[in-house]
Amino acid sequence: MTGYGKAESQTSIDNKKLVVEIRSLNSKSMDLNVRVAPQLRSKELEIRALISQRLERGKIDLSIYYQDAVQNDNNVSFSPINREAFAYYYKELISLQQELGWDNNQDVVGAILRMPDVTKVQETNEINDEDWAIVLQTIDEAIAAFNAFRKQEGASLYQMFCEKLDAIATLLSEVEPYEQSRIEKIKARIEANLEQLSAATQQVVDHNRLEQEMIFYLEKLDITEEKVRLTNHLKYFRETMDSEGAGVGKKLGFIAQEMGREINTLGSKSNQSEMQIIVVKMKDILEQIKEQVLNVL
Repeated sequence: MTGYGKAESQTSIDNKKLVVEIRSLNSKSMDLNVRVAPQLRSKELEIRALISQRLERGKIDLSIYYQDAVQNDNNVSFSPINREAFAYYYKELISLQQELGWDNNQDVVGAILRMPDVTKVQETNEINDEDWAIVLQTIDEAIAAFNAFRKQEGASLYQMFCEKLDAIATLLSEVEPYEQSRIEKIKARIEANLEQLSAATQQVVDHNRLEQEMIFYLEKLDITEEKVRLTNHLKYFRETMDSEGAGVGKKLGFIAQEMGREINTLGSKSNQSEMQIIVVKMKDILEQIKEQVLNVL
């Protein structure tokens, strides 16, 4: 859910430029932070509702402001002069000069330019319907740019998920060669331990019961069901990525949790160092998937 979008529009408010910027980071829910120009304070709730509806979730920062700087023909930025403030200060200083008998060569203009608000136009308290329509249009353009950024990020995530799923499937196939040999090693170890018993003890051993217990023990170590379920989870994860609509990211998170359960069970049943190494590799890849799933809506 990381993303960035920006849009600009020219307004009728003292020839200022309206700028809308949207940034977002990962979050399980909507966490919206809004900073708007003073002219838009009365519209903040409406803006919040619009953003919450269009962007669904994420830690989102929205900034809407008017640029005080304008540009001349050479595209050089400068601050506009508040003509009303300049005229007021000029009139007052000239009157004060005449009253106090100051030298007329004093730098009146330089003094005025250092006065408060001379190089900054006073903000209006409210905007009219025309400028509000411009604000809505600019927000819509910023959202479009923001969603385009998210879509590009989503394509990269899709490719990454496919690669990680393929890697887990490959590791799962590497488990198979160790399965039969693992069972045979466990069975041989049990039989070797029985042979170490005394001859008298071996005579009283119920071999039929022993065979039954051995079969029961080996069945508990069988990982066929875990392999089948993990394979199905990998397939379902891919199908969910290709689906449309809201809540796909949360569903992918749930599937990843189920994948983790099956991988953990594989680890607890492996009872062999080679298989445990494979399980550790699968866990590492799955953690990378879980981390990036938070970036999916």
